[in-house]
Amino acid sequence: MGATRVTNETDAADPLARLASLPGVEAAVEGVREAVDRVYGHRVMRRRGPEVAAEGALRGARGSAALDGADWALEEVRRRGDFGTDDEARTVGAALRLTAEAGQLLDVWRASPSRVLARLHLVAAGGTAPGDTVGRPRRADEPVSEPALAALDAPPPPDAVAARLGALGQLLVAGSDAPGLVKAAVVHGELLALRPFGTRNGLVARAAERVTLIAAGLDPKGVAPAEVGHAELGREAYLDALRAYLSGAPEGVARWIAHCGRAVELGARESVAVCEALQRGAG
Repeated sequence: MGATRVTNETDAADPLARLASLPGVEAAVEGVREAVDRVYGHRVMRRRGPEVAAEGALRGARGSAALDGADWALEEVRRRGDFGTDDEARTVGAALRLTAEAGQLLDVWRASPSRVLARLHLVAAGGTAPGDTVGRPRRADEPVSEPALAALDAPPPPDAVAARLGALGQLLVAGSDAPGLVKAAVVHGELLALRPFGTRNGLVARAAERVTLIAAGLDPKGVAPAEVGHAELGREAYLDALRAYLSGAPEGVARWIAHCGRAVELGARESVAVCEALQRGAG
């Protein structure tokens, strides 16, 4: 299933890099690189980069929450101060906390991805799940409660989850010559495939994708929010591409990577629009 199946079927020392040769992936990588370069090359980034990054984080959080069923207008997300009133508000609040946290975890991510995932779940699930289940993978007697992912096949049992998370962590810590897009798409896809936590797996997976894009150096300032693109492409397209990844077939993995690439491109386009608005004095 997913990247783990590809890994087990090859003897390559760098199985993530091997994915870059799948049909369509090279074009997706190049498209992302060009889109991200357009943001970083914008004259506004030289003077107001932190503002662009902050706006990207806000819009990314809105997009991630929308995929989990809390599809709020951007201005509603911007103006609200209380995110504990109902399920949708708590989802938006969790997404905002995660995007704020993502940029603080890079050093830990490079050494111990599992610690970062535990932290992300703690941040996402705080106050919405039993305290003894937060920040750790689910146990055999603990179900996954994730309505936004309910249309997928059931996730693997906890023992398989532990093995695959360990394998993914080892790949990331060992380092890879794979493009940042490939790394981020595999992290995102594996976490959605495994759903290691009882709740909030979608939010955590998208935050981990953000961390990976930043850590890989593809988007070091976080100004190409993939979450924006995933939301724009829509939940059905998101789930369809994920099902292709879950098939474990090379063409399915390639389709998911290309889908994630398109999401990053759309996120970058959004930040170019933010730069243009700031340049006009509208931001």
